[in-house]
Amino acid sequence: MVQHSEVRAEHRPFRLPPAAPARVPHTVVMLHGFTSGPHSVRAWAEGLAAAGSEVAVPLLPGHGTHWRDLADTPAPEIRAAVRRTVDAELARGLPVVVAGLSLGGALALDAAAHRPVAGVLLVNPALRFASPLAPAAPLLRHVVPTVASIANDVADPEADELAYERTPVAGVAAVGAIQRAARRGLGRVTAPVTVFRSARDAVVPAASHRTLLRGLRRAPVQVVPLPRSRHVATMDLDRELLVERSRTAVAGAVQGLLR
Repeated sequence: MVQHSEVRAEHRPFRLPPAAPARVPHTVVMLHGFTSGPHSVRAWAEGLAAAGSEVAVPLLPGHGTHWRDLADTPAPEIRAAVRRTVDAELARGLPVVVAGLSLGGALALDAAAHRPVAGVLLVNPALRFASPLAPAAPLLRHVVPTVASIANDVADPEADELAYERTPVAGVAAVGAIQRAARRGLGRVTAPVTVFRSARDAVVPAASHRTLLRGLRRAPVQVVPLPRSRHVATMDLDRELLVERSRTAVAGAVQGLLR
């Protein structure tokens, strides 16, 4: 892929060391959402690092620059990049938890279906589209290159996701392919899954949540409501609750490996 623009400073990938020793040293691989970047999950990452997690936040291919880069990025490239990141962390010999927001949630599930992760954290994972036109994106991309931004579905008036100002329709087609792969793999996920679900979400429909719960047949699942938040809950009014319950879920997942 030829990149059209430099990565924005706010969306550069980052790694946070644990601020305190954990009972079981581990890494959390945290994945951001569609058209956004690491900035949107930084508070979540910092909250986990403060409790003893090492947190790696990659920049997904096609993101953090210009929407044209995302339009040129196929689904297999994005999926492969996530697996490489997870594989690199597993190679260190420590337990790995995968975490993701929206598209990042679908990618975390896709990784968990094919890699021996210790746990999964999901914030409003995108397994289905809200727009009835989105499934037609593979055809529409030849007629309509971009649509309006999907960014900043948040209740907090001070939050800014810093996502692309336009949404490339080719990118939507890639998301559809990632969603299908994640749905196919749900039955293979065995690690404990914690799902954070916002009370209002204009991006991911309730059908996505139902698909997730039906598909996770072999994994223990806990659903944590976020009553004051919208889609980008990692930057929203329930972020303290999100961090607190994520810390508990990560600790339980990695300590469960000792039993």
